Amino acid sequence: MTPRLLTALFTASLILLSGTVGAERPAAPLTDTSSLPALGDAWRDANPYRDDDTIAAVGRTLYNETCSKCHGPDMNAKGHPAPPLRRLQRYCKKVQDAALKARCLADVDHYFVTTVLKGKYILGVEHMPAWEGILKQEAVWAIKTYVDSRSR
Repeated sequence: MTPRLLTALFTASLILLSGTVGAERPAAPLTDTSSLPALGDAWRDANPYRDDDTIAAVGRTLYNETCSKCHGPDMNAKGHPAPPLRRLQRYCKKVQDAALKARCLADVDHYFVTTVLKGKYILGVEHMPAWEGILKQEAVWAIKTYVDSRSR
């Protein structure tokens, strides 16, 4: 290998491993969230909008603005790089005990919110951008309500 080729390969591998080089900061959604019940500044531990179909409709619009590029429009992940989100609750559905099921759903909610806010990095490569400071709590929970409505 020539030194020039080695330099090019080394540079390319650094760019791939850094993950954030050239990564776009996500844009704020255009959907108005003022119709959603205000939740305040303190983040909730579990989805306060769970099973609310009116909020799920707003969440669908928000999802298609913010998540569909990677997870697919209307949660159709086929042909998109990110996994389908409707599988998030699959294990909770099997839990029979009501208290344990509520805990399972709260754990999934926590995972969802943490991933949305902080993003996902694997071995230094960005797999999902961080939405902290871009999406308000109401928007995140509305999206989660939509995701949950598609996995019932």
